[in-house]
This record gives sequence, C-alpha cells and structure tokens, in this order.
Amino acid sequence: MKFKFRNYIYPAILCAAVLTGCSDDLDVQPYDGLTIDQTTGTPEGLKAATIGNYNYIKDPYYTRNFHMLVEYPSDNVALSGTTTDPLFYAYNYQHLTSMGITDNFFRKAYQAIYGTNVVIEKLQEGQSAELDQVLGENYFLRAMVHFDLVNIFGRPYAQDGGASPGVMIRNNTDINDLPPRSSVKEVYEFVIGDLEKAASLMGGSKSSSFASKEVAQALLSRVYLYMENNEKAIEYADLVINSGRYTLLPTADLPNYFTYANETNRETIFAIKHTLQDDQTWGSLGSMYLNDGMGYGEMYASESYRNLIDKFEEDKRREFIVPVYEKNADGSIKTGADGKPVLAARNGYQKYYITKYSYQEGVVTLSSPVYLRLAEMYLNRAEANAKLGNDEAALEDVNLIRRRAGLSGDALFSASNMMGYTSVLDVVLDERRLELAWEAQRKYDVFRNKRTMVRNYPGTHLPSGSNTQEIPYTHPRVVYFIPEQEIILNPKLEQNP
Repeated sequence: MKFKFRNYIYPAILCAAVLTGCSDDLDVQPYDGLTIDQTTGTPEGLKAATIGNYNYIKDPYYTRNFHMLVEYPSDNVALSGTTTDPLFYAYNYQHLTSMGITDNFFRKAYQAIYGTNVVIEKLQEGQSAELDQVLGENYFLRAMVHFDLVNIFGRPYAQDGGASPGVMIRNNTDINDLPPRSSVKEVYEFVIGDLEKAASLMGGSKSSSFASKEVAQALLSRVYLYMENNEKAIEYADLVINSGRYTLLPTADLPNYFTYANETNRETIFAIKHTLQDDQTWGSLGSMYLNDGMGYGEMYASESYRNLIDKFEEDKRREFIVPVYEKNADGSIKTGADGKPVLAARNGYQKYYITKYSYQEGVVTLSSPVYLRLAEMYLNRAEANAKLGNDEAALEDVNLIRRRAGLSGDALFSASNMMGYTSVLDVVLDERRLELAWEAQRKYDVFRNKRTMVRNYPGTHLPSGSNTQEIPYTHPRVVYFIPEQEIILNPKLEQNP
C-alpha cells in the first residue's frame, strides 16, 4: 500500500490490535470495538492506540527495512548473489533516490511518529501512574523512531558535531506542518528530551516487549555514546546495569539466546515482539540468513567476521554460525581428497548460515528482533571508558563479556596481554563486533568512530574485477538519500549529496 506524507493521519488509531501474549497491564478492546471518538477521547482508547504504535515498529516496512538498511552494508555479511530487490543497493552502497526499502521505511516511521503524537497530545500527564506509563511509552517510541531515522538519513553525530542535515522533527499532529530537515544535533537533542521525559514517567514493571524506565535509560546510553558524551553514556549504562532488572544469559544458554521468547530472557531490555501470528515466513529477517526447510539462505557470515570469531574455538558465539556441507546420496557429509568435509556453496560463495533470527520457540523463521540488551550496556561503558583513558575499566567490561562467551586465561585482555592490539578502543570495537554481530549496530560503530568499512572478502558487493571494497567514513553513501517522493511532497526537504 502506498501512503502520501500528507495523509499520515489516524494510522495508529485504526491499527490498534493487541500484541498477542504480551499485553502486560494493557487491558484494551480490539481496535474494531472502538469508534474514533472513543479512541482519541478516552484513556482506554489511547491505551489501544499505543498498542497500535508498537505495531507500527513491528511492521515489516519498519523492522525488516531498518535491518536491511543498517546491517547489510556492514562487514559482517556476504551476499551470495545479485538480486533486483532494493536490499542489493543497500548491501553494495549503490543507493538510489527512489529505493523501495528507504521509501517504505521513511513512511512507516513517520506514521508511527504521528501515532505517538496523537497520544501525547491527548493524554494529560498526572492522571494516574498507569496512564503516565502509557504516555511515557509514546515518548520513548517517538524518540526511538526519530533516532533510527536520523542515523539512516543523517551523518554520524561524531563526524561534525551534528552540524549536518538530519531529518524532520515531528512533534504535533498538524498534517499541514511540513518542516525542513533539522540538523543532526537538533534531532539528537529532541530524542534526549523525549527519552528523559519517558524515563521520568515510566516505571520498571513492564516486560521487554514494552518500553519502561530502564528501556529509555538504555537508549540514552546509546545516544550519548554516539554523541561521544562518554560520561553520560557511562551514567546511563550504570543505571541500567545497577537496576537489578537484567542479568547476562549464562554461557551454556548463549547459543540459544534468540530462540527464547524475549519476555523470558533476563538479558533482553527491549525487543520488537513477534508471535507466531506475526511470523513473516519467507519475508522474515531470518529467511535471508538461513534455509532450513524454509528461507532463502542467501546472506552469509562474512569471511572477515569468521576470521575474527575463529581466533578462539571455545567462543560460544561461534555457534551462531552454521557451516553447510555438501551431502552424499545417502545423506552423509561429503569429504574431499584431504578427508575434510566439503563446504556447500551458492554461486561459488561458501555457505555459512546465521541463526540469530531463527528458531524462536522452535519456529524456523520466527524471531523478535532485539533492540537493546544488557551486553550492549557493558560494551557502551567499555567504549566510553576507553575514550576517557580508563583502560583498565574498559578491559574489565570487555572481559566480562568474553567470560560469558566461554573464554578464559590467555583469551582475556590485560595491559600485559593485548593480543596484538595497540589500542584499547580497538579491542572494544572488535568485541562489540563479536558480540553484537547482525544486530544492526556494526555500520554505526565503524562510521561514527571515523573508521573505514573494509569488505575485502568474497561476496557480490565487490566491484567487477576487484577483490576489495573499502568505504571511508567520509563517503557520501554512509547515509541514504531522502526518498525522492518525499521531496516532491515536501519541497523543504534537502537531498543528501
């Protein structure tokens, strides 16, 4: 379905379906039991509208497109073929001004923002703790979506202090108000204001399918880290870590992290909840990473990432990667002349499936994408401490994550055991890569730290006749074009170079 920007009205109100299995405190009628007046004029209706806003970020136009736009340009993935799907242009940095995944993401994002603005304008603060919680959730969602938008369409804050163009800030329901792009700095300030407001309104009783005080604090830690306000990044990471709400999953359970329902996983801070009725099957995130009776299985773990994770065989995170072997007619694994198993390939590219978006509750293509988790808070703190010169504290947090991954002894870092690294920051960034691979963070980690994305490994991202692809942080395609259709609808929008 195509939506025009000027028609971004009542979408969340009309889509307030309850998230099955995760209603928590929200005892609401289904959307078809409410009139528009009931929805916008009663607390119960605004609770229902809030569920509709969560559904917007669950929509494939948001969640799936966000993942493709952010993860596919990273050095953790290798695509095994060409495709007419616009995901290919995200993967190989050949962006278009009219590209389905940016068009649809942009529109769905602003629909979600409109929906949050409806609730924020209608719901008066201070009526009850329950309604303040609902209001806070909408402030969080509005902040989260603006943050995702500005990082996709605006250059990293740390590159120029946020001076470059960001995205439109939408804080009202006036459909005739079509603002120009605010600067990245202005958008970040808006996001921080909303998150601080959200944290002040919310408590900590909701499950990880919903926003809570700690969810807002966790995102604040990430926002401040991206701004290189390192003291604040540590402050908010500490609040989450010390809240007592979250614990790292035990080492033995780590390979199964993403198979558990997010509400039962004490490490997950916020996930975009998907139940069986939400399973996108062939259109799911996991479909591109795995073929197990269903799925395309075309995007693999990159050689670059595999070389990093394979440094220590005991690292449990290696189990998120599944090598695929050729089979004999009897189903046994085929071996080569050297006696070793023969890896299967597609178009000459060896198959290494990724399982982080598969097998939730045993369903091959079902997953609830994790947006925030406790491991990131330790790594946020580690990066911030590394940049402040607190090397010992940074390595302590890195080692905490490595121990959880099953590493010990000489596999842990210290001032006398840097394992070839010359910088603690480099240690932290590689640990972030190891831990958060395929969770839509690597691209940001590279470019906001003014690094080059090095993709000198097999895959269809390589230019014809070349074995290298290196994208410097100054490259114009670090960010995507503003969708051309949106500029037609709102001529105040300035296009990216």
